[in-house]
Amino acid sequence: MKTQKIPEATITRLSVYSRFLSVVEASGINSISSGEIAEGTGGTPAQVRKDLAYFGDFGTRGVGYNVPSLNEAIKEILGVDKPWRMVLVGAGNLGSALAHYSGFRNRGFEIMAAFDNDIRKVGMTLSGLPILPIGDMAAYIAEHDIQIAIITVPGPAAQDIGDELADTGISGILNFSPTTLSMPDRVSVRNIDLTVNLEVLSFIITNRDFLAGGDLVE
Repeated sequence: MKTQKIPEATITRLSVYSRFLSVVEASGINSISSGEIAEGTGGTPAQVRKDLAYFGDFGTRGVGYNVPSLNEAIKEILGVDKPWRMVLVGAGNLGSALAHYSGFRNRGFEIMAAFDNDIRKVGMTLSGLPILPIGDMAAYIAEHDIQIAIITVPGPAAQDIGDELADTGISGILNFSPTTLSMPDRVSVRNIDLTVNLEVLSFIITNRDFLAGGDLVE
């Protein structure tokens, strides 16, 4: 990988490229052009080539890209060429929906267990996952080599849960709670606020005419 600053949007697009390539590969197609990737992912050929160029030379001019090889290379870049063990903290409605989502496992992310402080839920299962007490979380993470935690607890409890997770030595947190977590640098955090995303969407819809000139940029 070349030593340079890589835009986060590029990493997001790499994930989209890989999922598209997986579908193409499953259909038996072995060669693809940047134009075909762009058409299938809603981008431009130039953007596809620029995104891939951050990490090396993958294609042949006039021939295109080998689909299996390119997809494998992108998976390695994204770190999804290996399995990731996760835990879910919060067995409420959102936690239940995420536990049922098969897309995680399809990309190598496996939720091993759920944790909750509601004694009525502890001992039950959530989409086949055992629901365990929060007090057992640190020991479980250490015993099962968990690298990532998904937090879906209410906002007021999120930081305390984050602090407990940080003490376990966990590497990353996907935070769905409506609170931005303050974590040590060694813990990577992605804060996903569904309400904020809906409000951005409502702004775009409400101001469609105003944004026609491209005033909102990512």
